[in-house]
Amino acid sequence: MRVRKRSGAEELLAAHPQFVVEEPQSWKGRWQEHFGNNQPIHIEIGMGKGQFINQMAQAHPEINYIGIDMQVSVVSFALDKLIDEPVRNLQLLHVDGSELTNYFAESEVDQIYLNFSDPWPKKRHEKRRLTYQSFLAVDEAILRPNGEIHFKTDNQGLFEYSLSSFSKYGMILEQVWLDLHHSPYEGNIMTEYEEKFSKKGQPIYRVEARFSDKTKK
Repeated sequence: MRVRKRSGAEELLAAHPQFVVEEPQSWKGRWQEHFGNNQPIHIEIGMGKGQFINQMAQAHPEINYIGIDMQVSVVSFALDKLIDEPVRNLQLLHVDGSELTNYFAESEVDQIYLNFSDPWPKKRHEKRRLTYQSFLAVDEAILRPNGEIHFKTDNQGLFEYSLSSFSKYGMILEQVWLDLHHSPYEGNIMTEYEEKFSKKGQPIYRVEARFSDKTKK
């Protein structure tokens, strides 16, 4: 998700270390200790303005959530929500999603969310897609055995590419939705983009894909 550059974003993050983790590499392998409990850890890579991860944390206090984005302005907008209404089981990281093994130990994460990721439609940009094999290898490394990726998008091309990428990597497609909002699925929490696209009548695609023991490299 591309967000306009926000003046003062870096200063805002620095002023709220209780929400935006400073030196996250120091917590590698100790995130439950950071939260002060032994609850499972779910992360969202590329969190938009934070609506999804914030509402998920509020709806599921039994899970620890971490919102991740490499754009400082994005993190700052997500931070606004936490400043207005603190959520004890949510933290934010301003880091690169391709380098998550620097911040999470092997099998430390229970689930990953990818919501409305940049489709990078040009073939020469394929390696930048968050469902490209190099990103999947990073995800697999930090996820528990048989861990899952939950992926949503409005972009049919990216969705078809991602289904293929998951399958080629050896992942198991647990469930696939070709029109999420006109399905029996319950408990869906929307992102800001999702609300915008669904109001225009665009279908929302969703898949739950699981790494199997056989995919372990």
